[in-house]
Amino acid sequence: MRAPAPAYADLNGETIEVAKATLGAALIDATDRVGEVALYVGRADIVAALTALRDTPGLEYQQLMDIAGVDYPSRPERFEVVYCLLSLTRNHRIHVHVATDEVGPVASVTGIWPVAGWLEREVYDMYGVLFTGNADLRRILTDYGFRGHPQRKDFPLTGFVELRYSEEQKRVVYEPVQLAQDFRSFDFMSPWEGAQYVLPGDEKGLLPEAKGAPTPLSAAEIVKADKAQSPVQSPKAPSEPYAKKDAQSTADTGKGDPHPGNRADEKPVDSDVIPAKDRGQNQ
Repeated sequence: MRAPAPAYADLNGETIEVAKATLGAALIDATDRVGEVALYVGRADIVAALTALRDTPGLEYQQLMDIAGVDYPSRPERFEVVYCLLSLTRNHRIHVHVATDEVGPVASVTGIWPVAGWLEREVYDMYGVLFTGNADLRRILTDYGFRGHPQRKDFPLTGFVELRYSEEQKRVVYEPVQLAQDFRSFDFMSPWEGAQYVLPGDEKGLLPEAKGAPTPLSAAEIVKADKAQSPVQSPKAPSEPYAKKDAQSTADTGKGDPHPGNRADEKPVDSDVIPAKDRGQNQ
């Protein structure tokens, strides 16, 4: 069964010709690069141009797939709002570009495609582009009270503030960014390639270590671990509480005491249990 939409064909040339005839003076430029058609439209004519691209036979771009933002800080109008359109009947896509600045608003296209409301909010949040006619132009990705627009080229990668939970205030607080790594001095010289200074911790390798332990000493300077044995100090006199006492008699050498804690004179005189028939301890 054949698909209802035609297979991919090179429609860029005829699309540009029909777009030029349809948009007229509203079309500033039309390009065909890397297999994609880009139409540049004036900011005041964006709603009429997109309506014509949707309704004109031979164009018929029925769906708005996405709205993207681009930042060119060196341009007088530094922002571009890019509308990505799809024609279901022609199986073809185009991009419509509109240039603006930080204060010049772009007309909302929510009257043509209601889905544009969310997409315009994202461009406003990330770039700060204003849209007139959007009934709910609020931030959509950043936090409440966020300062700046993250995808502008002049926005710092670290942001302006950082948040943390304050035990004193029992809530999340915003504070200026403090980056401790900015005050560190980094050394990119590898110690395995012959650093000309003593690394921290090298003083521990000046003495012989265990067999196989790493050490910065050369093979001519190092003492073999098998030959360098540290003297082991034996326990001192028997008076030390942790030292083992010397054997005082043969009973302490393994023979043992014949009655350890079980002599007759060590038993109680009056026993609590009188063993008798049928009257034992557990009866």
